Amino acid sequence: MQGLWLRSLKGHRLEYFSWFLIAVLMVVVAVCFTPPADAQEIPHAAIKYRADLTRTAHATWGLDAPVAAFAAQIHQESGWNPQAVSHVGALGMTQFMPDTAKWWCAKTGTSAIDCQPSNPVWAMRALVGYDRWLFERVAGSSDYDKLWAALRGYNGGLGHWQQEAKLAGSVQREAVDLACGTARRSRQFCPENLGYPQRILNRLQPLYLGWGLGVSP
Repeated sequence: MQGLWLRSLKGHRLEYFSWFLIAVLMVVVAVCFTPPADAQEIPHAAIKYRADLTRTAHATWGLDAPVAAFAAQIHQESGWNPQAVSHVGALGMTQFMPDTAKWWCAKTGTSAIDCQPSNPVWAMRALVGYDRWLFERVAGSSDYDKLWAALRGYNGGLGHWQQEAKLAGSVQREAVDLACGTARRSRQFCPENLGYPQRILNRLQPLYLGWGLGVSP
């Protein structure tokens, strides 16, 4: 009887050990094969804005407009939420600050009543138009580098990029990025400002390449 009991106990231990190994294997598989947080999908809410964004981008930039980059930028800014409001008061799908929205509307001849950051159509037109305005005021060796600089301007202000380029003595992307925080901007804002174009162009843009052209290094 004692031998039977011992064999039974060993059998239970072997069974428990087997289940333990299976559980460990499942954890390893989950860790190794779960996509990283940045491997996101296109939000369902984005689909209904695809045609409007494409039309706006082509009207403003031409048929070679980087539609995928604009879509990625909206994804980054608000996740395609027209009612988004940031902790600092930025509004709408493209997160324009109220003062920036007023400045842009005055610049484009848009009446105060039509200056609506929470309106998706206004927001997409403003983002594409403002990106174009910034793109024409920066420099770089490729469209990728110029859009990178424009996105830095969108996030942190064109004046900071211009001052840092001046101090760097170069308009090359790597040189200006290294100069971040050497002019009027504090270095504490550089990780966010440098991470903004990196996330849009390198991590999110690939999601939207089925929508249209993008830019690459």
